[in-house]
Amino acid sequence: MSYRSEVVQLYKTLLHLGKDYPSGYDFFRKRLHNAFMKNKDEKDPEKIKKMVAHGQYIVKELEALYMLKKYRTIKRRYNL
Repeated sequence: MSYRSEVVQLYKTLLHLGKDYPSGYDFFRKRLHNAFMKNKDEKDPEKIKKMVAHGQYIVKELEALYMLKKYRTIKRRYNL
C-alpha cells in the first residue's frame, strides 16, 4: 500500500497552514521541507504510517494555535 498521496496531501495542508505561522512563512516552509526531505527514503510502511499520524497531529495543533490567536485578538479588541 502506497502512502504517497497521503504524504503529499499532508505536505500541502501544512504548507497552507504555514502561511499564518508566527515566525513567518519562509521559516516554516524551510523547516517543513527539511523534515520531509530527511524522511524521503523511508520504506517501512509502519514508520510512514506513524509519521503521517504525527503530521496530522501537528495540523490539529497548528489549527488550535491559530484559533487561540484569533480568540485573543477578538477578546483584546472588544475588551478595551
